[in-house]
Amino acid sequence: MSGINQDVATNAPSQDNEQVTGDVKIHYITYGSEKESSWLPAIRQLISKDLSEPYSIYVYRYFLYQWGDLCFMALDDQDNLVGVIVCKLEPHRGGPMRGYIAMLATRSGYRGRGIATELVRMAVDKMIAKDADEIALETEVDNIPSLRIYENLGFLRTKRLHRYYLNGNTAFRLILYLKPGIPYKVTYPPEYPYPEGDGSTPHQQGPLDEDLIQRQAAQLDIQDIHDQRFNLIARSDDFT
Repeated sequence: MSGINQDVATNAPSQDNEQVTGDVKIHYITYGSEKESSWLPAIRQLISKDLSEPYSIYVYRYFLYQWGDLCFMALDDQDNLVGVIVCKLEPHRGGPMRGYIAMLATRSGYRGRGIATELVRMAVDKMIAKDADEIALETEVDNIPSLRIYENLGFLRTKRLHRYYLNGNTAFRLILYLKPGIPYKVTYPPEYPYPEGDGSTPHQQGPLDEDLIQRQAAQLDIQDIHDQRFNLIARSDDFT
């Protein structure tokens, strides 16, 4: 799902094909706990411009409503969005606590400045602080810049996923193991019961699909900043 081959759009007039030159001060912020942040439309536009898969607003809400502290944004000196990473962290099939890098994008004119690498480092550091055991992601097999960034940070190619994306492209799954012995930790298939007395509830983790996300998010009872409650079921026009 993730990758860095996306051109990035911002709140400012689009100049994606122009390489930004000179000394530009980049600063980083967290999306945080605000549900419908003013950054949400910019994040969606940034990631969607050249994404391998088209995602509805519903998918972004699924991540940002629950793991807003694992979304980091890069802003230029005029506070235009030039990079973003979106992640989640939850148990993986009753085994390790797995972080997942779902989306990573930088605006094309700002590439070569280490923005994507810094965003990944910030996300990894935050997930380590939250006691993650491993961090996983998928990226296209021909996305050499993305593979270089992740592998330079210690991620390993663990699986080749044939025709993984909707556009027919194949992906590598990469994992960063954060603790000894994690690759050997027992996990359970999605429908496999836990041992009796475990007291746990299975969590399914795998390639993101919107049907699964919709079923999970339908159970969320979200309270917005105006103390109004609503659910995350998207309207039909959210998918257009």
